[in-house]
Amino acid sequence: MESFQSLSECASLPRNMIENSMFEEEPDVVDLAKEPPMYPLEPDDVVYEPRSSRLLVRGLGENELDEEEEDYESSARLLGMSFMNRNASLRSNSSPYGGQAAGRACSFPSARSLLVGACVLVVIASVSVVIYFLPKCTFTKEGCHKANQSMTLIYPIASNGQLFPWTSMRLPRAVSPIHYDLTLQPNFTTMKFTGSVTITVKVNEDTKNVVLHSSGLVISKISIVPVGENQPKPAQYMEYHPWQQIAAQCPETLQKGKSYHLKLEYSANLSDSYYGFYKSSYRNKDGEQRWLAATQFEPLAARMAFPCFDEPAFKATFLIKINRDKEYISLSNMPKNKTTLVSGGFYQDVFDKSVTMSTYLVAFIVADFKNISMEANGTLVSVYAVPDKLDQVNHALETAIKLLDFYNCYFQMPYPLQKLDLVAIPDFQDGAMENWGLITFQETTILYENTSSLLDKQLVTIAIAHELAHQWFGNLVTMEWWNDLWLNEGFATFMEYMSIERIFPDLNVGDNFLAARFRAMGKDSLNSSHPITTPVATAEQVEEMFDSVSYVKGASILLMLKSSLSEEHFQIGVVNYLSQHKNANTQSEDLWASLSQITEMVNITELMKSWTLQKGFPLVTVTRNGTKMTLQQEHFLLSVDNSSSSSSYLWQIPLTSINSSCSNASSCKSVIMLKEQSATLYVPEEVQWVKFNVDMEGFYMVHYGEDGWSDLIILLKNNHLALSYQDRASLISDIFGLARLGKVSIQQVLNLTSYLVNETSTPPVTEALLQLNHIYRLLEKRGLLQLTARMKAYILGLFEKLIANQSWNEEESITQQKLRSSLLGVACSYSHPKCVEKAKNLFLNWTKSPANVSIPADLMRTVFTVGIQHCDGWDSLLQAYSSSQLEAEREKMLQALASSTDVRKLIWLMQTSLNGEVIRTQELPLVLTTISKNFEGHLYAWGFVKENWDKIIKKFNLGSFAIHNIVVGTTSQFSTQAHLFEVKNFFGSLKDKGSQLRSVQEAVETIQLNIQWMDRNLEALSHSL
Repeated sequence: MESFQSLSECASLPRNMIENSMFEEEPDVVDLAKEPPMYPLEPDDVVYEPRSSRLLVRGLGENELDEEEEDYESSARLLGMSFMNRNASLRSNSSPYGGQAAGRACSFPSARSLLVGACVLVVIASVSVVIYFLPKCTFTKEGCHKANQSMTLIYPIASNGQLFPWTSMRLPRAVSPIHYDLTLQPNFTTMKFTGSVTITVKVNEDTKNVVLHSSGLVISKISIVPVGENQPKPAQYMEYHPWQQIAAQCPETLQKGKSYHLKLEYSANLSDSYYGFYKSSYRNKDGEQRWLAATQFEPLAARMAFPCFDEPAFKATFLIKINRDKEYISLSNMPKNKTTLVSGGFYQDVFDKSVTMSTYLVAFIVADFKNISMEANGTLVSVYAVPDKLDQVNHALETAIKLLDFYNCYFQMPYPLQKLDLVAIPDFQDGAMENWGLITFQETTILYENTSSLLDKQLVTIAIAHELAHQWFGNLVTMEWWNDLWLNEGFATFMEYMSIERIFPDLNVGDNFLAARFRAMGKDSLNSSHPITTPVATAEQVEEMFDSVSYVKGASILLMLKSSLSEEHFQIGVVNYLSQHKNANTQSEDLWASLSQITEMVNITELMKSWTLQKGFPLVTVTRNGTKMTLQQEHFLLSVDNSSSSSSYLWQIPLTSINSSCSNASSCKSVIMLKEQSATLYVPEEVQWVKFNVDMEGFYMVHYGEDGWSDLIILLKNNHLALSYQDRASLISDIFGLARLGKVSIQQVLNLTSYLVNETSTPPVTEALLQLNHIYRLLEKRGLLQLTARMKAYILGLFEKLIANQSWNEEESITQQKLRSSLLGVACSYSHPKCVEKAKNLFLNWTKSPANVSIPADLMRTVFTVGIQHCDGWDSLLQAYSSSQLEAEREKMLQALASSTDVRKLIWLMQTSLNGEVIRTQELPLVLTTISKNFEGHLYAWGFVKENWDKIIKKFNLGSFAIHNIVVGTTSQFSTQAHLFEVKNFFGSLKDKGSQLRSVQEAVETIQLNIQWMDRNLEALSHSL
């Protein structure tokens, strides 16, 4: 998917095991012991029915009855029987009535009482019989297990009330697809589409059922016929909605080794969300609304456009035909083969048969777009956009051609298709999507106008580099399942930075990668993080894999590995991996095996497993005693409960270092492999300081102890240029992280940051600004006005000289643009008088004569944010936003509009974004997170999320990055017990509508850690400032 830096509609699919409270009525109890399963399954394949099912099954297995009393009682209740304890169920039946007192007459029970008593007797007798005939049986959440007997399975109830013949979210392997012949016809009047698909399948096991995916499709006809025959036979089907699966029930058994054509005809609505085959629109310069339809299938949405085997490992070829009106064009993965006139006056575009690929990479678009094209090394490269924005695609075309040439050379394997289309979609949630041969982009990540800033150019270039890398990593070689998503996204992220550094060095993307690693470590330090490779069992968990761990941490460990090997050896290993697994699916072990073939110096498999199979990263603590340095590693875990940290975590760390005797030359770097919990090394006595993790190439933090930090702080104050700017930035990041961990005091942090009065390099300054501004915002949200003012004064004092030196004219250096946009953005937000005055005057002049007054693009957001606070500035900017055709400019305008202090305007902005009026709904996460950063709007943003949660999750998939941004963005600056309770209570009440999300866990954790930080540091901070 898109580059993580440039930044979901299935319903929640609960996967909880059966529990006592699941059923509100008497459940159906079906004994499948006499009904063999329709597919031979292993016990590991069993998946339990969520709350919506009414089916229960008795199972047989191995556990002893006495071992799990609680599970026994739970299962007994599930069978419709209430037990106080196991012994009571084993006693012989007795009257349900208690004994009467001596000497008192007994009244004769009524007929109703007799009937109830008889029913109770029957139930108890039935249980006794079950227990008698199932000795040593434990009713557990997996069912009843009895030694030496196979386990029977729980089959869900299909929508037609029958048993659905499959028990897992993952599809069976009884049949596999070979080829799809797909025809689609969208209708922009009814906003529906019709389709038919013929799937050629190979039978791997005899079966009468073909289980595949379908979501929201109304299937009108199914037939099946052996390949080579021409008399298809009708088939019935049933559907199980929670897993978005259908089962075609064949009239005859499909025989192993044979191939069949399965044909399905269907219809559906064009999706209202950003997934599947969805509708979109835009208004041209004349104000006319124009409709289009586009696709976004990754990860689980191809099933919304056609019935298919919607898992990465089910690769096949595709022949796609699109019926369209005359005024539209259609695009798909492959070049168009021919166009013919068909019934109804439609034109049918037939595309070439595709290469073998996964369903999530299939794509098609029907629109009235225009394009420019250029051929490069046998590949026709085209960029498409709405007609009014075609003048903004030239940079994308030139960039794509240069990067395609680089990848062809680096991977030593040419791009396999004859064409490559890049398409700007008006409504598109993700930054971009790597569909093979038809890459789709949000307009902000591909359109670039010459008046835009170099930062905007950098963003577009990164997005294109990322998606082109996917044409090899992800498309040509694909992860087997979503648990190894990092093989796609981590590699594409790594390659985006490496390729741009080679081809466009002036864009200086190495600084972006450095900052991205700092942010990824912040997320990975939480208990709610996850290993790079982690089990994935539900749709939400699949969506949640698209995060900074898969993208940035994945790329970071590849950087660390490349640094441990050589550039040449790393490239050879990558080429081996691609050539050995071309058109196939892989797991992480396959990559390590390919890389291991080029060196025996390092056990790459063992090294990298320690980074992919456990969450988090190590903290290396350095203790020096004369010439002896003791190194100890532990899990860096931010937690309010220190017991959560696992002492068993152990990494193999390529530990790099430089010291005072030699620091600036590349030959100065020394490397040791820290494999154990602790190690010792020796340095010459004259060495005054040692800096570990040279240039932040390793994914770990370092704690130098009291003396070590003092030595490095003295160095920074006296001669900070003795260290590279990467090392200076990493020291800043590390010490703030250690303060959150409680390893260093806030006084030490402020002592180190005092050197910043002499710092002029962008990465150290921007990292310090981000960390210090976070503290400022926490204090502001707490309402600690005096301390907030002192914190503001401290930050402005550190950078006063640097702020004064910034120019408000056009700047040609991208590093300088980044530096001044960060500095002036903070200065104006802190009401720095000179900054505010300059920005205000520039805004007023621009509103009077926008055609003649130019605002440097990197300063637009700052200028607009100041300008909207005065007079009718907000209304003027909203009008400019509505009429602008430049997407990069519109985004800066929107962020400024969302920075208003007028809560009425903020509420209107949030509601308008949700409704998609004036502002597209895809911008809602940006609007909410921007409003949440400011004091005036943060509580309103959180309130809006609570009030509109159901509407929000209809637009954005649970688990998606958009939902993550909304959840974490609107709560991350809370730091009180009251807010913690409120957040917990709200998300806890959602149940399967969000309570299970990792982003919710992260939000709760973040608030707890904010509270902890305040408790630890407020008093000391007050004294230090």
